[in-house]
Amino acid sequence: MRILAATFAYNEGEKIQRTLARHPRERSYDLLLVDDGSTDGSVTELDTAVLVIRNARNEGIGASMKRAFEFALDRNYDILVIQAGNDKDDPLEIPRLVAPILEERADFVQGSRFLDGAAFKNMPRYRIVGTRTVHPLLFSLAAGKRVTESTNGFRAFRTAILRDARVDWRQAWLDRYELEPYLLLKAIALGYRHCEVPVTKIYPRHELGYTKMRPVVDWWSILRPIVYLGLGLRR
Repeated sequence: MRILAATFAYNEGEKIQRTLARHPRERSYDLLLVDDGSTDGSVTELDTAVLVIRNARNEGIGASMKRAFEFALDRNYDILVIQAGNDKDDPLEIPRLVAPILEERADFVQGSRFLDGAAFKNMPRYRIVGTRTVHPLLFSLAAGKRVTESTNGFRAFRTAILRDARVDWRQAWLDRYELEPYLLLKAIALGYRHCEVPVTKIYPRHELGYTKMRPVVDWWSILRPIVYLGLGLRR
């Protein structure tokens, strides 16, 4: 099966360089970087082994993921892996994400930092509460299935899910942080085989900038899919 791993950057400085450097030179997948209009020079010179898409301006992580989705579909990849570009995720764990799909045990594999064998570090306390308790609880209620992780972008899934007309991932309201929980929720609701595997999530030092999420407005964006789909306001 053809596998594409996609990572994303918007003014990530040295973090995106470390993210790319941590991928093994010999790998069973192609590596794609979507540059979401960076202006800090961090992605001007890249290894030729890395595929690159550049947005002319900053469009949002959801919009950038849509470009990766289109790229994967146009080139007939079977599996798409999503990884953060801020050096939080360990690329050496990608085989762990894709194994259940290759073994025909899952269609959507969600990385979880809260399972046995997983790890997380340098997370602010409020983010631990939000990502370990609040969001998974609400998400599980909406999905009708208990999950331990619903906001972690480190995941792998069959691109066939993106071809399913019932998964309307091209909607304009999914251009920021909404797309990740939306896709997971739709996959579970539609009966695709879903499982979680333990992964590592190490936040960079605070002075390097550990997140670009804005209080309140972006917190709402990751809750919107639960509210909208749960109430039947969107499809």
